[in-house]
Amino acid sequence: MNAVYKPGDGYTYFSEVSKICQLCTTLVGKMLPDGVHPSHFAIILHLVRSGDGITPLNLASAMNLSKATISHSIQVLEKRGYIETKPCEHDARSKQVFLTDAGRAFCDEAINAAARTFHHILRDEDRQIMTDALPGLAAIRGLLEANREPVAADDPRVDTEVLGMHVLALRGQAPG
Repeated sequence: MNAVYKPGDGYTYFSEVSKICQLCTTLVGKMLPDGVHPSHFAIILHLVRSGDGITPLNLASAMNLSKATISHSIQVLEKRGYIETKPCEHDARSKQVFLTDAGRAFCDEAINAAARTFHHILRDEDRQIMTDALPGLAAIRGLLEANREPVAADDPRVDTEVLGMHVLALRGQAPG
């Protein structure tokens, strides 16, 4: 690799990833039935990946959402027939969330709609860029999952002078 990493590159990288996520979420949201939001679909996708029987509290934690937000989303999805909740076998105070057959079918339909749309948008070279990027993105996701707390400004590992120059450059201002 010839590129030299600068401290501000991390922000730029995650800014691009964030914008891609926003655009993708908006596009997928247009494919979902009325009343089902991309955040609801994300819960279904999480259940597909992680398996049935997760508690609402664990679901909220895994998705970085509040318990109130998860509770509301579970109600919406349950009303639609996409999930069901059952009492937890080992903790009578808790519930577990399970996908229904309708939820799995909804998930498959939404994924197929997204796949059709992205296939239409993306060219072969775009698909190759994505394929090449997947291992690196998975590695970065793993790092972020393992490090969920921000670094304090007074942390001795941070060179604030160098970082400050890169922040100014990101803003389009000359360091001075």
